[in-house]
Amino acid sequence: MPNNRQTPTDHERYEETIEKYIQVIAKNMNLYGMTTSVGRLYGILYFSDEPMTLDDMRDELEMSKTSMSTGVRALSDMKMVETTFKRGIRKDLYRSEEDWYKSFTSLFGNRWRHHTETNIEETNETITELIKIRERNSDQTLQAKIDRDLERLRYAKGYYEWLMTFIQVVESGEIFDYIPKNSAETKYEDN
Repeated sequence: MPNNRQTPTDHERYEETIEKYIQVIAKNMNLYGMTTSVGRLYGILYFSDEPMTLDDMRDELEMSKTSMSTGVRALSDMKMVETTFKRGIRKDLYRSEEDWYKSFTSLFGNRWRHHTETNIEETNETITELIKIRERNSDQTLQAKIDRDLERLRYAKGYYEWLMTFIQVVESGEIFDYIPKNSAETKYEDN
């Protein structure tokens, strides 16, 4: 006789399957400079049907409230988590940003912009210093070496300027004109 009720085994298999995928999300966060615990936090929020408080997250992940708060702040700064409100609940509630395209463009832009701007500054400072050394030195061997290095640095600067343009294309959303998003209609459909 067929049993139409969900068996505990199916429930356990469901939990294991979701947990396995949350681990994938956690590992992928390393690509963006985030710890796996912050990645797990995002995964828990992503699969939660309801917004969660810091206490809910702490209970789910068995982490300290301070760690939860730090993780939520990092995710919030990257626009991957947002605060929400529910009538009758005084504690802050959090939910994941489910638009991964939006999260990626924000995260990519923030991370890469900072590093690229720093690289441009360092390149400019190095070029300026090498030009000063070259101008006050009459050693032709040293001058020739500086000239070669200045060429390399100008090439690097050109690359970083190109990278800044690319970052702007990502941040502005223009990237989707070149590489369209997959259809939003299939967001939660089985593949």
